Amino acid sequence: MGSRKDAAEPGLAEVLGGRGGAVDATVPVVAFVAAFTLADASGWASPIAWAGGAAVLVGAVVAVVRLVRGGRPRAVLFGLLGVAVAALIALYTGRAVDFFLVQIVSNAASALAWAVSIAVRWPLLGLVVGTVLGQRTRWRRDPDLLRGYQRASWVWVGQYLVRLAVFLPLYAADAVVALGIARTVLTWPLVALCVALSWPVLRSALPAGHGGPRHPAPPREDAHEA
Repeated sequence: MGSRKDAAEPGLAEVLGGRGGAVDATVPVVAFVAAFTLADASGWASPIAWAGGAAVLVGAVVAVVRLVRGGRPRAVLFGLLGVAVAALIALYTGRAVDFFLVQIVSNAASALAWAVSIAVRWPLLGLVVGTVLGQRTRWRRDPDLLRGYQRASWVWVGQYLVRLAVFLPLYAADAVVALGIARTVLTWPLVALCVALSWPVLRSALPAGHGGPRHPAPPREDAHEA
């Protein structure tokens, strides 16, 4: 039984990792903040345009690299689209800090979506892992695994709330550089922390000998009767 447990744990980390994507997502942000700071300090005309152009250009380079390395085209294009939309919003409003509006709204929407999914007993963590593992929704017929996914999904709700707690005051203070730093620090490190916490939280809901996410148990008789 220990071998099945050991097999499940790295499998969960592999499914939820996404380190490359998380790191890549910060590169256009760094480019935006660096270009804006340089253009503003140098007195160049339209520093936001320079910053937005730098972010989109770097985002395009990242997208090409990801595609060459076998990244999923849809995910890569959505990432580039997000950068372009963020840059356009900043250009439209004339406020560099608005480059981060997409990220702030995205985190708020994600926190709400994950919380609702837990309340309706369709935890998003289960949907993500079940889809990647080719189980579809078979995990929902295992009441212990369903409960585990619900518990672990709260970790991901917390991730988005932590970002909002940091981003919103900095946004209100018009702190572009600080927001860029926070956006970088709270991307991969926070995702890594969520990955690390998800497994023990999920496992705490499973009985001894359970095979973990890779091996949903068949529904129990008493579960059907309930």
